[in-house]
Amino acid sequence: SRTRCSIASPPMAEPARGPSDNDVPRVVIAEDEAIIRLDLRETLVEAGYEVVAEAASGGSILAAVDEHGADVALVDINMPGMDGIELTDRLTRTGACAVVVVTAFGQRDLIQRARDAGALGYVVKPFDKSDLVPAIEIALGRFAELQTLRGRAGELEERLETRKLVDRAKGILMDTHDMTEAQAFRFLQTGAMQRRDTMAAVASAVIDGAVAPPQ
Repeated sequence: SRTRCSIASPPMAEPARGPSDNDVPRVVIAEDEAIIRLDLRETLVEAGYEVVAEAASGGSILAAVDEHGADVALVDINMPGMDGIELTDRLTRTGACAVVVVTAFGQRDLIQRARDAGALGYVVKPFDKSDLVPAIEIALGRFAELQTLRGRAGELEERLETRKLVDRAKGILMDTHDMTEAQAFRFLQTGAMQRRDTMAAVASAVIDGAVAPPQ
């Protein structure tokens, strides 16, 4: 086994930047034991990852992710203040990064809580590189899939909302300006092109009474 050094690694001082600028997965470490943080850092660097921040508390990691960005967070469960479950929930609800829980506890209920909070990987201490790297890579892949699904869901939701607004606006134009449905749709479409805006924005303006056909 490797010799463990008891000196904590120095604080990070990298400037903020967007995720994966150089295609190397960037990692943050939330672990309250300095020797474990160092071990994780050494393992990650040897495996080709970039550690952009590490801290002993969940709140510090949230600030670090906000400042530096990250692709994946390695999170211990037992930490002072905000524990790893809450940190995982905060990171996953905002879509900040993938989360892999690294903990000495392997109870089924704890794994369930971590999964419910959004963890995409779970590694039990004492860990080995052969355990950690696959967990990270699987978590990164799952996170990318989730982001794609969220994007598609957002597009569908936006289209549905636009359709509702357009239908409402068409109804107003048909009722108050004696237009056919086709005429009302063309009015909205032409308005969007003339204003260089979206159909939804023009429809909202019609509904609010800010836009109307000439009398």
